[in-house]
Amino acid sequence: MSSRTKSFKVPFWAQIIAGLVLGVLLGWLARGQDLSWLVTTLEKVGDTFIGLLKLAVAPLVFFAILVSITNLRKVNNAARLASRTLLWFMATSLIAVSIGLVIGLVTNPGAGTGLTPKDGELPEKTGSWVDFLTGIVPTDVITPFTELNVLQIVFMAAVAGVAALQLGEKAQPILNLSESVLELLQKALWWVIRLAPIGTAGLIGNAIATYGWDLIGKYATFTADIYVGCAIVLFVVYPTLLATVAKAGPVQFFKGAWPAIQLAFVSRSSVGTMPLTQKVTERLGVPREYASFAVPFGATTKMDGCAAIYPAIAAIFVAQIFGMQLGIGDYLLIAFVSVVGSAATAGLTGSTVMLTLTLSTLGLPMEGVGLLLAIDPIVDMMRTATNVAGQALIPVLVSARENILDREAYATADGSSLDSLDSADSSADSADEQQPERVTAAV
Repeated sequence: MSSRTKSFKVPFWAQIIAGLVLGVLLGWLARGQDLSWLVTTLEKVGDTFIGLLKLAVAPLVFFAILVSITNLRKVNNAARLASRTLLWFMATSLIAVSIGLVIGLVTNPGAGTGLTPKDGELPEKTGSWVDFLTGIVPTDVITPFTELNVLQIVFMAAVAGVAALQLGEKAQPILNLSESVLELLQKALWWVIRLAPIGTAGLIGNAIATYGWDLIGKYATFTADIYVGCAIVLFVVYPTLLATVAKAGPVQFFKGAWPAIQLAFVSRSSVGTMPLTQKVTERLGVPREYASFAVPFGATTKMDGCAAIYPAIAAIFVAQIFGMQLGIGDYLLIAFVSVVGSAATAGLTGSTVMLTLTLSTLGLPMEGVGLLLAIDPIVDMMRTATNVAGQALIPVLVSARENILDREAYATADGSSLDSLDSADSSADSADEQQPERVTAAV
């Protein structure tokens, strides 16, 4: 009976697609028939799902970063792996922002929209380099958690992790507690992830019921630019890097990483997707000790969609609406902000801080942010999917280059259900307890 029941389980990707289709239909029905109660219901369902994801963000980021840093002690040549990871983060961000600039310059997304500077408004929060640099260090240990300042949480977790490494055995009780808390948070978030199909219906349905298709008309070129730019990175740049750098099959990568990519698309949260991203990365053959560092690090700093493609095209869009000319120096500044300032996005839904940081660096009007807020939920889905794909890609590239990638695991990875991922994770935990081992990077 149990085996028969198991055979009829609907794959997670099919559940997500079903939620997506249901959301579109309900949103269309709510807007067409002016059903305010249905709009409210869809909004509440979507907001509750995102709220549940955000609920675990602060402690999850803190303990994930702390544990990931201390896990590097289990890896030989840890400094080499960490530096290679950071370099690949920067290199792919530079490629992504270059693609965004080219697309923006070719298509002129701000032309013919009918929008004017009067349509813009100042955002509630803005970002500048002074805010970014001074905002890294918190003034107390409570506020970053209550106000969900992820960048400050990352800073505190990194300091705590390095301090734990320096203390050695004295810090082991704290590390044991941190690992237990992290497991607890990931298990709780795993339950939230299972609700993604329902959350998808609410989020997509509310977007269609609230905005309809009229809004997309004004932003047609801009929206298309974001989706095309992200698609080029996802399905051209990443496969090329896999084939040439990792000597690994791109199709196999997408088979293994697809559950995380599709969840990122609907949830619009890199951090909320992080537990699933780490599990699919490990399933692709990346050693757990290294994946537990690279994925949390990437979830808070690796943003090819939100911090590279989007600000590049958005800056060109805003400049055209306000009738301002950008030069070569401005485009170089956009690339610099994208490569260096991507940590400002911090893996949360939306990328307003990154956009305001870019606009302030270029001297463009902050009112331009208001022009893009309405369309943000629609473009954010594709941006976040690109972010998460990159967060899984880089550990695979680095592991392959360092000869620590399990090629057999990579070759057999597929888009299996959440249950199989969870059970595989439990089996791996048992195996680690019975036979601990060190991961050695090639010299």
